[in-house]
Amino acid sequence: MSPRPPARPRPSETVDAVVAGGGPAGAVAALVLARAGHRVQLLDDGDQTPATGGPVFKPVFKIGEFLPPAARPLLADLGLLDGFLAAGHPVSTGTYAAWGSARLYGRSHLFDPYGHGWHLDRLRFDAFLRDAAVAAGAELRRAAVLDRLDDRLIVRDRATRAVTELTARWTVDATGRRCVVGRRHSHRLRQDRLVAAYAVFPDHRQSQPADVEARTLVEAAPHGWWYTTRIPAGRLVAHLTDADLAAPSLRTPQGFWRALSRTVHVRHRLAGHSPTATPVPRWAPAHGLRLTPASGPGWVAAGDAALAFDPLSSQGILTALHTGARAGRTVADCLAGAGRTSAALADYTAFLDGIAAAYRRNHAHTYDKEQRWPLSPFWRRRRTANSPRST
Repeated sequence: MSPRPPARPRPSETVDAVVAGGGPAGAVAALVLARAGHRVQLLDDGDQTPATGGPVFKPVFKIGEFLPPAARPLLADLGLLDGFLAAGHPVSTGTYAAWGSARLYGRSHLFDPYGHGWHLDRLRFDAFLRDAAVAAGAELRRAAVLDRLDDRLIVRDRATRAVTELTARWTVDATGRRCVVGRRHSHRLRQDRLVAAYAVFPDHRQSQPADVEARTLVEAAPHGWWYTTRIPAGRLVAHLTDADLAAPSLRTPQGFWRALSRTVHVRHRLAGHSPTATPVPRWAPAHGLRLTPASGPGWVAAGDAALAFDPLSSQGILTALHTGARAGRTVADCLAGAGRTSAALADYTAFLDGIAAAYRRNHAHTYDKEQRWPLSPFWRRRRTANSPRST
């Protein structure tokens, strides 16, 4: 008997637009499209990660936690500022940095025209944006996009694991660095090999003094750099280095603490925390990425799928919001008439080009300020300003 052919995805209905990914870029794109009167489905597979062969776990923290003051006018334009402020995310009053010298210097938001920034509870912030999209008329579906074939999306439902087809006139790829749709059609230019090893040290108020420092601290080190900041879940500590330079011991609580204890300033923010209570470090890619082109017939990319930044820029979430809003308007223009498509996509490309150019200038300028370790591979690579590589 011949084997049974694999089951075909079940067909589904047609919508004006599908937004793949329910993070900040995707939620805002869906919000803009829904307000423009289009039928849009926002696909989000949730903040849960299935363990291989095991249950589904919900994390208590999502990295990418800083929102700069410049987000205020954008949130106001989107009609979201009042709701965001009412959520009570902790205030960020500025930064401290030991960069270019061992001396710690500060930069305050006191004189920023937009006021202070925020340390986000990312899970709550992302949910707020999705709720706003739904309130505007977007249909939230707990599912993941697996692939796109012309105008058909292959979608897997999170609860049932059933695979179906969804037909959409336009798709917004907001699937982050995975770039599920865009990577089939374009090249991705990778800036470097940067990764983040990070841990969240929870508060234990009874056994340690209250941690009330509201500024992020950044400290350069011989083989990369560190940062630490207050978040609602406790104190986040992250080490940024290149993947091939990362010591294997950084994957263990003991190795992470030993590396942390060699810092000059960051370790002082951990006063009161016991080395034996160090969490198991988590890892995340942190290199810059650029998708080119970031749009094509029937699709556009937004957020990290289009442009992903080195965390040193502190612009990741702000850029996700901007590109999500602009992607939503671009797709709305394309849906309004075929004659507008070419101009709308060209304008979107120019918009991304401007953001990418400013990022490259600022990135090079900032890394050039650190000259203390001329023989370090990490810093030497950034001084030579290698061109991004296609991935």
